[in-house]
Amino acid sequence: MKLRVGFEMLYEFPQPTPMLMVLGTHFTRASDIIVPDFLTTTPSVPITPYRDLFGNWCSRIVAPAGRMRLFADGLVRDLGLPDPVAASAAQHAVEDLPAETLIYLLGSRYCETDRLSEVAWQLFAKTAPGWARVQAICDFVHRHIAFGYEHARATMTAWEAYNEGKGVCRDYAHLAIALCRCMNIPARYCTGYLSDVGTPPPWGPGDFAGWFEAYLGGRWHTFDPRNNVPRIGRVLIAQGRDAADVPITQTFGPNTLLGFKVWTDEVA
Repeated sequence: MKLRVGFEMLYEFPQPTPMLMVLGTHFTRASDIIVPDFLTTTPSVPITPYRDLFGNWCSRIVAPAGRMRLFADGLVRDLGLPDPVAASAAQHAVEDLPAETLIYLLGSRYCETDRLSEVAWQLFAKTAPGWARVQAICDFVHRHIAFGYEHARATMTAWEAYNEGKGVCRDYAHLAIALCRCMNIPARYCTGYLSDVGTPPPWGPGDFAGWFEAYLGGRWHTFDPRNNVPRIGRVLIAQGRDAADVPITQTFGPNTLLGFKVWTDEVA
């Protein structure tokens, strides 16, 4: 299967403004890229690439005053299979975890493990450790949060999503991540493209998606508490402790977002 992936964002800046961007297919999918989804800007400005602390490829620019267009359009090869399920994947004892996973056990900007620890153990202490426990967490979060773009709030944390019972995909992911960490399961935030392949219409407007990965059985596994079913056509862009580590764009000055489009479409 081939997926056309890309975005268009239109900004208005009152003054020259630095920007950081975490956009583009993740390097782990490099062998699947048919047409690279390179970032382009209108007007054209110098783009400086760099790698962040989590290995994600990022870009930085200085947007001039006036209107700025960010655009990418690429083609990615995909197996066309649902997210893998490894029901027998075991949970590791903390002392046996690889050192590089330990950071994903700790609280972070949007995942307050200190506030949610007691809740997590009350809800999930009796669940079987491993895949079944992570799936039980996803089941709970999927039921507990009501989805709606009108509930989106840039400052919403896992604790607030738990108490308010509403949010968008990143809030589902943050709450599930925090609960996993409270149960001593490393969990990291993921952002990327997610197609509607295999789902019935009508489809909502295109958007970037948020999900998470849990470390079980010696590797990272994909979980998506927002949809809570294996999905087809998931293309990773970036990973981090939570959404604060992988903002699609980060601007350092006033601006107005005039337009926003994202596509993840199957190509015949």
